[in-house]
Amino acid sequence: MKKFFLVLLTVIIARSTQAQVLEPVKWSYAAKRLNSTEAMVLIKATVDRGWHIYSQHVADGGPVATSFTFAPSKAFTLVGKTIEPKPVTKFEKAFGMNVSYFENAVVFQQKIKIKAGQPVVKGTLEFMACNDEKCLPPDEVSFSIPVK
Repeated sequence: MKKFFLVLLTVIIARSTQAQVLEPVKWSYAAKRLNSTEAMVLIKATVDRGWHIYSQHVADGGPVATSFTFAPSKAFTLVGKTIEPKPVTKFEKAFGMNVSYFENAVVFQQKIKIKAGQPVVKGTLEFMACNDEKCLPPDEVSFSIPVK
């Protein structure tokens, strides 16, 4: 009987100490052909209520900006920089400065020039999510977006 209670106690403690993994941002991807030689790659962040992610344009000393790194390819070239809609800009006490961020959802867009076939745009993105109480460590996500 003592062994049973010891095992039960161990299970209860183990379950109560498991860290809750927070993932307040979900990413989705698409590509839209503009014509036979150009396409727009769409990278969407859906952000849980109360959370936000930061713009690509954050001053030094602030949070980690959202950034995109595209793998080189012979099938396409990037046209310009990744664009984003107008962010919300507010003072955040945690950083002691005005920061620009997105709530709810945001779509980042990257135009590409297609050199051959149906390319697959691969790369990584880095972002940081915060709410009014805390910030999560920066996270890196890999993506692979077929252009049909």
